[in-house]
Amino acid sequence: MRPAFSVVFLTTLIGAAQGLFLALFAGSFAADVSAPFLVRGSIVVVALAAGGLVASFFHLGRPERAWRTAAMWRTSWLSREVIALPAFMALAAAYGWMHARGGAGAMGVGIAAVLATLALFVCTAMIYASIRFFQEWASPFTLANFVLMGCASGLTLAAALASRGAPGLVPPYADCAIALTLLALVVRLASLSRNARIVPRSTTQSAIGARTPQVQQKSRGFTGGSFNTREFFHGVGPGGMRAIRWLFLLLAFAVPVLLLVGGRASPALLAAAFVIQYTGLLAERWYFLADARHPQNLYYQSVS
Repeated sequence: MRPAFSVVFLTTLIGAAQGLFLALFAGSFAADVSAPFLVRGSIVVVALAAGGLVASFFHLGRPERAWRTAAMWRTSWLSREVIALPAFMALAAAYGWMHARGGAGAMGVGIAAVLATLALFVCTAMIYASIRFFQEWASPFTLANFVLMGCASGLTLAAALASRGAPGLVPPYADCAIALTLLALVVRLASLSRNARIVPRSTTQSAIGARTPQVQQKSRGFTGGSFNTREFFHGVGPGGMRAIRWLFLLLAFAVPVLLLVGGRASPALLAAAFVIQYTGLLAERWYFLADARHPQNLYYQSVS
């Protein structure tokens, strides 16, 4: 598949926002946490989610009709995501506002926001995991990856924010970020291993109803490009895909863990850990989308 950068930014930004909110809500039970820290954190949560929402509009052919995307909520995970994302943003904003006003009622709103966070994780991941003919996506690893990577990046950001507003929370945030980043790495490696062993259900023989193993495609039938060749091919060769894979393994997992281990006393290093991890997650999400092979590519893969 050819990844849309609007989707790459949407999924990574809202994932970090969700992870950050969960970190803020958990941190609110600490004895020395301050209301200003929770308010500032909630503002960052809403800003990240809003950035993802804005990015999503660049993926629409007719943005003025975006409201219609919620109409199929009974059957469409995309429609459910369209509903869950604004609900999450509104509850996160209300949570910060209530702490700014003294904290009355914040607990109930926070619990509702946590439920909205979990629902949004499920909706976003299931958009991809529910497409059965994309064998690389149709796996429990997809939901696990979205949840773990969102929580890991959110906790890394929470540690960076806490270094300037709630220093007592830096060690637990950093420790949890390390644990989730390593767990996300294990799950991502497992998904990479699984995808490398996938045997496509569709073949050239099954596409044309031929039983002989001797079928060999010589041409896709035309010399120019089309919608099919633009939207379902990313254009990066095997060497480029390997380079991107190593890049995100390094930036999204290895480097942030090292910075979180050795730099928790430095606000600058903690901020760098989040920036590097988020950059790696952009590469990881691009790879996740590009790694899916559409069955139609069996027909369009060969050029005479």
